[in-house]
Amino acid sequence: MKQYLEIYRKNLFESVIPFWMNHSIDTECGGYFTCLDEKGAVFDDSKYVWLQARQVWTFAKLYNTVREDPQWLAIAEHGMRFLRKCARLPDGRVCFSMDRAGQPKAIQRKIFSECFLLLALAEMYRATREEIYREEAVALLNLIEQFISEPELLGRPILPGARATRSLAVPMIYLNLVEEMDGILDEEDLKVKRESSIHETLAHLDPDLKVFRENLDENGIFNDLPEGRLINPGHSIEACWFLLHAAGRCELPEIWVTILEALQGSLSLGWDHDEDGLFYFIDADGKPPRQLEWSMKLWWPHTEALYALALAFTLTGDHSFEQWHQRIHEYAFTRFADEVDGEWFGYCDRYGNLTHRLKGGDYKGCFHVPRALLYTVKVLERL
Repeated sequence: MKQYLEIYRKNLFESVIPFWMNHSIDTECGGYFTCLDEKGAVFDDSKYVWLQARQVWTFAKLYNTVREDPQWLAIAEHGMRFLRKCARLPDGRVCFSMDRAGQPKAIQRKIFSECFLLLALAEMYRATREEIYREEAVALLNLIEQFISEPELLGRPILPGARATRSLAVPMIYLNLVEEMDGILDEEDLKVKRESSIHETLAHLDPDLKVFRENLDENGIFNDLPEGRLINPGHSIEACWFLLHAAGRCELPEIWVTILEALQGSLSLGWDHDEDGLFYFIDADGKPPRQLEWSMKLWWPHTEALYALALAFTLTGDHSFEQWHQRIHEYAFTRFADEVDGEWFGYCDRYGNLTHRLKGGDYKGCFHVPRALLYTVKVLERL
């Protein structure tokens, strides 16, 4: 697997990061453009908080873990100033999207804008040691915890006919938040939060299929309904490496076997054995998925798999993970990676044909590709 090290290093530092540095910085209004076409031209000047915060995290992470490049830090600070000025609403919530100047446009009844802003704040604290970032990250984590325990505060009441569900996305993102708060929160507090979120994430693991399902019902079981049968292979794979990180920090190697089996299961069940690539959604029982885009092949499940498999191989030396990695690598680099204009495309149909030639939009930005490449480079450097 070491043969991929230079490929990923070159793609990250000569293709992906330069694309965002050259095309995304809004020098007039602040923040970043993320709706970029194939060559990096802006086709929509809306600003999406998920992507603004994720790009801050990316450049601060590069500064913290690769080298202290002042240009990387300046780009991160540029986005952070815009977020701190514009993203928060009067009630403390974080909006989902803004216009170019930073006027709020939309808010979601979810916690994820808050979560990604916290990631940016925590990484900026590590980069600068400015106390304001630490204080705001801690306060935001407290708010997120309140939203998790009282979802009605998000404007999401449980109506009489609704089926209560527990989403995999919540313990997963919280597990990621806990990891990012390392060195910011008290270690004993982190340990309790980490172990709790490990348990809650593992509750979504189907012991028979060896894959994480998206939803549990109010009793903590998988019901025989579309939401109960729903599997997002990319999410399941991402959950695996989140758990591997957390298990290592909690010194829980006994659950590694369970997690590694889930990684194998996620790939085997999620892989399109006829046309290659990872499905976006599947039904656990093979029934028709409700999502119209279920059979599409998206960039991010493949980037998550690249890192998860590299990590699994370095932990175990199991060549089955190396073989899966080669398969994922070949698919991703022939369909998504653009060696001409930089960065990656994001969306293919089931047959591997591009459906969109954009490089960024309202959900795709400077995050999944650089994070996976950076983390994979770091883990392969240890081989």
